Amino acid sequence: MTGDIGARLAFVREVERIKDTLRSGITASGRAESVAEHSWRLCVTILSFADLLPAEIDRLKLLKLAIIHDLGEIYEGDVPAIHQNADDGRDARERADFHKLTAVLPAALRDEFRALYDEYAAAATPEAVLAKGFDKLETILQHTQGANAPDFDYRFNLAYGKARTDAHPLLAEIRALIDAETEALADGRKAWTG
Repeated sequence: MTGDIGARLAFVREVERIKDTLRSGITASGRAESVAEHSWRLCVTILSFADLLPAEIDRLKLLKLAIIHDLGEIYEGDVPAIHQNADDGRDARERADFHKLTAVLPAALRDEFRALYDEYAAAATPEAVLAKGFDKLETILQHTQGANAPDFDYRFNLAYGKARTDAHPLLAEIRALIDAETEALADGRKAWTG
């Protein structure tokens, strides 16, 4: 039993790098957000709305997908949405990096994590559809709260991830509220005052 504890610790040690992997999002205090911070708040967001999801949704699986979804960014970093395009090879690079990261794990755990990663990427299940939608919502929400540069393009967010957030009525309802804040910011008005 203790034989694979070292391998699991090696994985957890390597995952620590995600704390220093920065995103283009800016926090409310004005510093760059890390991928780890994004993933953490994504999980908190899911927990905050979990009781509103249909009973057949596997909430633990949904959280696992959220935790794992950006670990492929650990070595080469996050690519901001405004710089992404369908044929940029990013998906293949991130999948290869995720495989590199998980190679040290015991086979059963490695295979579970890789299956979750692929499930998320393919949006192959209701949980993966929700995870992708919540991921987009968290990103857009951060943009409404961040101390962004004066030339920040809030209007970009009005279309960003729309297909993902339109995939479930709860996501669409949350999106409508965040879009109202985004529109206010785009028009130079104060958004949510908390």
